Amino acid sequence: MAETIIIKEVAARDGLQAQPKHLTVEQRIALIAALADTGVPELEIGSFVSPKAVPQMAGTDEIAASLPAANLAYSALVPNMKGYELAVRSGVRSHAIALAATEEMNRNNIRKSLEETFVMGEEILDRAAVDGVAIHAYLAVAFECPYEGPVDESLALQLVERLMAHKPARLMIADTIGAAHPAAVTSMMQKLIERYGPDHLGCHFHDTRAMGLANVYAALQAGVRRFDASAGGLGGCPFAPGAKGNVATEDVVMMCQAMGFHTGVQMSKLLGAVDLLSEMIGAPQGGRAHTWLSKQCA
Repeated sequence: MAETIIIKEVAARDGLQAQPKHLTVEQRIALIAALADTGVPELEIGSFVSPKAVPQMAGTDEIAASLPAANLAYSALVPNMKGYELAVRSGVRSHAIALAATEEMNRNNIRKSLEETFVMGEEILDRAAVDGVAIHAYLAVAFECPYEGPVDESLALQLVERLMAHKPARLMIADTIGAAHPAAVTSMMQKLIERYGPDHLGCHFHDTRAMGLANVYAALQAGVRRFDASAGGLGGCPFAPGAKGNVATEDVVMMCQAMGFHTGVQMSKLLGAVDLLSEMIGAPQGGRAHTWLSKQCA
Protein backbone atom coordinates (compact mmCIF):
# COMPACT_ATOMS: atom_id res chain seq x y z
CA MET A 1 0.00 0.00 0.00
CA ALA A 2 1.29 3.46 -0.94
CA GLU A 3 2.49 5.72 1.85
CA THR A 4 0.19 8.68 2.49
CA ILE A 5 1.10 12.36 2.31
CA ILE A 6 -1.15 14.65 4.36
CA ILE A 7 -1.76 17.97 2.61
CA LYS A 8 -3.42 20.89 4.39
CA GLU A 9 -5.06 23.15 1.81
CA VAL A 10 -4.51 26.79 2.88
CA ALA A 11 -5.81 28.81 -0.09
CA ALA A 12 -8.90 29.97 1.82
CA ARG A 13 -6.72 31.53 4.52
CA ASP A 14 -3.06 32.02 3.62
CA GLY A 15 -4.00 32.29 -0.04
CA LEU A 16 -6.56 35.05 0.45
CA GLN A 17 -5.22 37.04 3.38
CA ALA A 18 -2.91 39.27 1.32
CA GLN A 19 -5.09 39.64 -1.79
CA PRO A 20 -6.14 43.17 -2.79
CA LYS A 21 -9.60 41.88 -3.72
CA HIS A 22 -11.59 40.88 -0.67
CA LEU A 23 -13.97 37.98 -1.23
CA THR A 24 -17.38 37.97 0.40
CA VAL A 25 -18.26 35.42 3.06
CA GLU A 26 -20.49 33.70 0.50
CA GLN A 27 -17.64 33.49 -2.01
CA ARG A 28 -15.29 32.10 0.59
CA ILE A 29 -17.83 29.44 1.58
CA ALA A 30 -18.22 28.46 -2.09
CA LEU A 31 -14.44 28.25 -2.46
CA ILE A 32 -14.12 26.11 0.67
CA ALA A 33 -16.83 23.79 -0.65
CA ALA A 34 -14.95 23.39 -3.94
CA LEU A 35 -11.67 22.73 -2.14
CA ALA A 36 -13.31 20.27 0.25
CA ASP A 37 -14.66 18.36 -2.76
CA THR A 38 -11.12 17.70 -4.03
CA GLY A 39 -10.48 15.07 -1.37
CA VAL A 40 -7.83 17.05 0.49
CA PRO A 41 -7.64 15.67 4.06
CA GLU A 42 -7.19 19.03 5.83
CA LEU A 43 -8.50 22.50 4.98
CA GLU A 44 -7.82 25.86 6.65
CA ILE A 45 -10.98 28.00 6.49
CA GLY A 46 -9.68 31.38 7.65
CA SER A 47 -8.37 33.15 10.72
CA PHE A 48 -9.96 34.56 13.86
CA VAL A 49 -8.02 37.80 13.63
CA SER A 50 -9.15 41.40 13.96
CA PRO A 51 -10.74 42.54 10.67
CA LYS A 52 -8.88 45.82 11.15
CA ALA A 53 -5.59 43.96 10.86
CA VAL A 54 -6.58 41.51 8.09
CA PRO A 55 -9.91 42.59 6.55
CA GLN A 56 -9.78 39.72 4.06
CA MET A 57 -10.52 37.33 6.95
CA ALA A 58 -13.60 39.13 8.33
CA GLY A 59 -16.53 36.79 8.89
CA THR A 60 -14.59 33.60 9.60
CA ASP A 61 -17.05 32.85 12.41
CA GLU A 62 -19.89 32.92 9.86
CA ILE A 63 -17.94 30.59 7.62
CA ALA A 64 -17.33 28.18 10.50
CA ALA A 65 -21.09 27.97 11.01
CA SER A 66 -21.70 27.11 7.35
CA LEU A 67 -19.01 24.54 6.55
CA PRO A 68 -20.01 21.80 4.10
CA ALA A 69 -20.11 18.28 5.49
CA ALA A 70 -16.95 16.52 4.33
CA ASN A 71 -14.59 13.78 5.42
CA LEU A 72 -11.74 16.12 6.35
CA ALA A 73 -10.36 18.21 9.19
CA TYR A 74 -11.22 21.91 9.13
CA SER A 75 -8.90 24.32 10.92
CA ALA A 76 -8.34 28.04 11.45
CA LEU A 77 -5.48 30.35 12.37
CA VAL A 78 -5.70 32.04 15.77
CA PRO A 79 -3.36 34.95 16.55
CA ASN A 80 -3.81 35.05 20.33
CA MET A 81 -5.89 33.72 23.23
CA LYS A 82 -8.89 35.84 22.23
CA GLY A 83 -8.78 34.34 18.75
CA TYR A 84 -8.43 30.88 20.28
CA GLU A 85 -11.56 31.40 22.38
CA LEU A 86 -13.51 32.73 19.39
CA ALA A 87 -12.50 29.71 17.32
CA VAL A 88 -13.48 27.29 20.07
CA ARG A 89 -16.89 28.97 20.42
CA SER A 90 -17.35 28.67 16.65
CA GLY A 91 -16.86 24.92 16.86
CA VAL A 92 -13.43 24.74 15.17
CA ARG A 93 -11.35 22.16 17.02
CA SER A 94 -8.07 22.40 15.11
CA HIS A 95 -6.12 25.64 15.29
CA ALA A 96 -2.88 27.04 13.92
CA ILE A 97 -0.68 29.46 15.84
CA ALA A 98 2.29 31.25 14.30
CA LEU A 99 5.40 32.18 16.27
CA ALA A 100 8.28 33.80 14.44
CA ALA A 101 11.87 32.72 15.03
CA THR A 102 13.15 36.32 15.18
CA GLU A 103 12.57 39.34 17.34
CA GLU A 104 11.84 41.75 14.50
CA MET A 105 9.37 39.50 12.69
CA ASN A 106 7.33 39.10 15.87
CA ARG A 107 7.36 42.84 16.49
CA ASN A 108 6.35 43.65 12.91
CA ASN A 109 3.74 40.89 12.75
CA ILE A 110 1.93 41.03 16.10
CA ARG A 111 3.70 43.86 17.95
CA LYS A 112 5.18 41.53 20.56
CA SER A 113 8.73 40.51 21.42
CA LEU A 114 9.93 37.00 20.69
CA GLU A 115 9.66 36.07 24.36
CA GLU A 116 6.16 37.53 24.68
CA THR A 117 5.07 35.69 21.54
CA PHE A 118 6.35 32.34 22.77
CA VAL A 119 4.83 32.76 26.23
CA MET A 120 1.49 33.51 24.55
CA GLY A 121 1.86 30.45 22.32
CA GLU A 122 2.73 28.24 25.27
CA GLU A 123 -0.36 29.46 27.13
CA ILE A 124 -2.55 28.58 24.14
CA LEU A 125 -0.93 25.14 23.81
CA ASP A 126 -1.46 24.41 27.51
CA ARG A 127 -5.06 25.63 27.39
CA ALA A 128 -5.75 23.56 24.27
CA ALA A 129 -4.43 20.42 25.97
CA VAL A 130 -7.09 20.87 28.67
CA ASP A 131 -9.82 21.71 26.13
CA GLY A 132 -9.01 18.84 23.78
CA VAL A 133 -8.19 21.17 20.88
CA ALA A 134 -5.47 20.26 18.37
CA ILE A 135 -2.86 22.98 17.83
CA HIS A 136 -0.52 23.15 14.85
CA ALA A 137 2.31 25.41 16.00
CA TYR A 138 4.16 27.18 13.16
CA LEU A 139 7.73 28.33 13.55
CA ALA A 140 7.61 31.20 11.06
CA VAL A 141 10.68 32.54 9.20
CA ALA A 142 12.49 29.38 10.28
CA PHE A 143 15.15 29.80 7.57
CA GLU A 144 15.31 33.53 6.89
CA CYS A 145 13.67 36.69 8.21
CA PRO A 146 12.81 39.69 6.00
CA TYR A 147 14.11 42.01 8.71
CA GLU A 148 17.05 40.15 10.29
CA GLY A 149 18.27 37.96 7.43
CA PRO A 150 19.24 34.26 7.65
CA VAL A 151 18.17 32.41 10.79
CA ASP A 152 20.78 30.17 12.36
CA GLU A 153 19.67 26.54 12.32
CA SER A 154 20.66 26.07 15.95
CA LEU A 155 18.27 28.85 17.00
CA ALA A 156 15.41 27.29 15.05
CA LEU A 157 16.10 23.91 16.65
CA GLN A 158 16.12 25.48 20.14
CA LEU A 159 12.77 27.16 19.51
CA VAL A 160 11.29 23.91 18.20
CA GLU A 161 12.45 22.17 21.38
CA ARG A 162 10.76 24.86 23.47
CA LEU A 163 7.48 24.41 21.62
CA MET A 164 7.64 20.62 21.60
CA ALA A 165 7.77 20.68 25.40
CA HIS A 166 4.13 21.82 25.25
CA LYS A 167 3.09 18.94 22.97
CA PRO A 168 1.54 20.57 19.88
CA ALA A 169 -0.47 18.21 17.68
CA ARG A 170 1.91 19.26 14.91
CA LEU A 171 5.00 21.45 14.68
CA MET A 172 5.24 23.15 11.30
CA ILE A 173 8.52 24.53 9.99
CA ALA A 174 7.50 27.55 7.92
CA ASP A 175 9.59 29.16 5.19
CA THR A 176 7.43 32.26 5.40
CA ILE A 177 9.16 34.35 2.74
CA GLY A 178 10.30 31.55 0.44
CA ALA A 179 14.00 31.89 1.21
CA ALA A 180 14.88 28.29 2.04
CA HIS A 181 16.87 25.98 -0.22
CA PRO A 182 16.91 22.16 -0.34
CA ALA A 183 20.22 21.71 1.49
CA ALA A 184 19.01 23.80 4.43
CA VAL A 185 15.68 21.96 4.47
CA THR A 186 17.40 18.56 4.41
CA SER A 187 19.72 19.55 7.24
CA MET A 188 17.01 20.89 9.55
CA MET A 189 14.34 18.31 8.86
CA GLN A 190 16.68 15.33 9.18
CA LYS A 191 17.66 16.54 12.65
CA LEU A 192 14.05 17.10 13.66
CA ILE A 193 12.84 13.75 12.28
CA GLU A 194 15.66 11.95 14.07
CA ARG A 195 14.70 13.57 17.37
CA TYR A 196 10.90 13.73 17.21
CA GLY A 197 9.85 11.30 14.49
CA PRO A 198 7.62 12.18 11.52
CA ASP A 199 4.15 12.00 13.07
CA HIS A 200 4.10 15.48 14.63
CA LEU A 201 6.19 17.44 12.12
CA GLY A 202 5.34 19.22 8.88
CA CYS A 203 6.52 21.92 6.48
CA HIS A 204 5.06 25.07 4.97
CA PHE A 205 6.91 26.41 1.92
CA HIS A 206 6.57 29.48 -0.28
CA ASP A 207 7.77 29.72 -3.87
CA THR A 208 9.23 33.23 -3.89
CA ARG A 209 12.60 32.07 -5.27
CA ALA A 210 11.20 29.17 -7.36
CA MET A 211 12.40 26.55 -4.87
CA GLY A 212 9.11 25.66 -3.18
CA LEU A 213 8.65 22.28 -4.84
CA ALA A 214 12.37 21.44 -4.53
CA ASN A 215 12.07 22.13 -0.81
CA VAL A 216 9.03 19.85 -0.56
CA TYR A 217 11.12 17.13 -2.22
CA ALA A 218 13.99 17.69 0.21
CA ALA A 219 11.60 17.45 3.16
CA LEU A 220 10.05 14.27 1.71
CA GLN A 221 13.50 12.70 1.44
CA ALA A 222 14.15 13.64 5.07
CA GLY A 223 10.98 11.82 6.13
CA VAL A 224 8.38 14.59 6.34
CA ARG A 225 4.87 13.48 5.37
CA ARG A 226 2.77 16.55 6.22
CA PHE A 227 2.72 19.70 4.12
CA ASP A 228 0.74 22.89 3.62
CA ALA A 229 -0.08 23.94 0.07
CA SER A 230 -2.33 26.49 -1.62
CA ALA A 231 -4.49 25.84 -4.69
CA GLY A 232 -3.08 27.71 -7.65
CA GLY A 233 -0.04 28.80 -5.62
CA LEU A 234 -2.07 31.68 -4.19
CA GLY A 235 -0.85 33.41 -1.07
CA GLY A 236 1.83 35.27 0.77
CA CYS A 237 2.37 36.89 4.14
CA PRO A 238 0.97 40.44 4.47
CA PHE A 239 3.62 41.25 7.09
CA ALA A 240 6.61 39.86 5.17
CA PRO A 241 7.90 42.11 2.38
CA GLY A 242 8.85 40.11 -0.69
CA ALA A 243 6.74 37.06 0.13
CA LYS A 244 4.95 35.70 -2.91
CA GLY A 245 2.71 32.67 -3.27
CA ASN A 246 2.65 29.40 -1.40
CA VAL A 247 3.81 26.25 -3.09
CA ALA A 248 0.89 25.18 -5.33
CA THR A 249 -1.26 22.27 -4.20
CA GLU A 250 -1.50 20.87 -7.72
CA ASP A 251 2.30 20.81 -8.04
CA VAL A 252 2.73 19.06 -4.69
CA VAL A 253 0.02 16.52 -5.49
CA MET A 254 1.49 15.87 -8.94
CA MET A 255 4.99 15.26 -7.60
CA CYS A 256 3.90 13.12 -4.67
CA GLN A 257 1.68 10.94 -6.82
CA ALA A 258 4.42 10.58 -9.46
CA MET A 259 6.74 9.38 -6.68
CA GLY A 260 4.23 6.72 -5.63
CA PHE A 261 2.69 8.44 -2.61
CA HIS A 262 -1.04 8.59 -1.93
CA THR A 263 -2.63 12.03 -1.35
CA GLY A 264 -6.35 11.33 -1.80
CA VAL A 265 -6.67 14.49 -3.89
CA GLN A 266 -8.54 14.35 -7.21
CA MET A 267 -6.57 16.47 -9.65
CA SER A 268 -9.49 17.33 -11.93
CA LYS A 269 -11.51 18.71 -9.03
CA LEU A 270 -8.49 20.56 -7.69
CA LEU A 271 -7.97 22.26 -11.06
CA GLY A 272 -11.65 23.15 -11.07
CA ALA A 273 -11.22 24.81 -7.67
CA VAL A 274 -8.26 26.77 -9.04
CA ASP A 275 -10.41 27.95 -11.94
CA LEU A 276 -13.09 29.08 -9.48
CA LEU A 277 -10.51 30.89 -7.41
CA SER A 278 -9.12 32.63 -10.50
CA GLU A 279 -12.60 33.78 -11.43
CA MET A 280 -13.32 35.06 -7.93
CA ILE A 281 -10.19 37.16 -7.55
CA GLY A 282 -10.14 38.27 -11.18
CA ALA A 283 -6.64 37.02 -11.98
CA PRO A 284 -5.45 33.67 -13.37
CA GLN A 285 -3.86 31.37 -10.81
CA GLY A 286 -1.95 28.14 -11.21
CA GLY A 287 1.14 26.28 -10.15
CA ARG A 288 4.18 25.65 -12.32
CA ALA A 289 2.61 22.58 -13.93
CA HIS A 290 -0.91 24.00 -14.14
CA THR A 291 -1.06 24.27 -17.95
CA TRP A 292 0.29 20.76 -18.48
CA LEU A 293 -1.99 19.30 -15.81
CA SER A 294 -5.02 21.04 -17.31
CA LYS A 295 -4.27 19.49 -20.70
CA GLN A 296 -3.82 16.05 -19.17
CA CYS A 297 -7.12 16.24 -17.30
CA ALA A 298 -8.91 17.52 -20.40
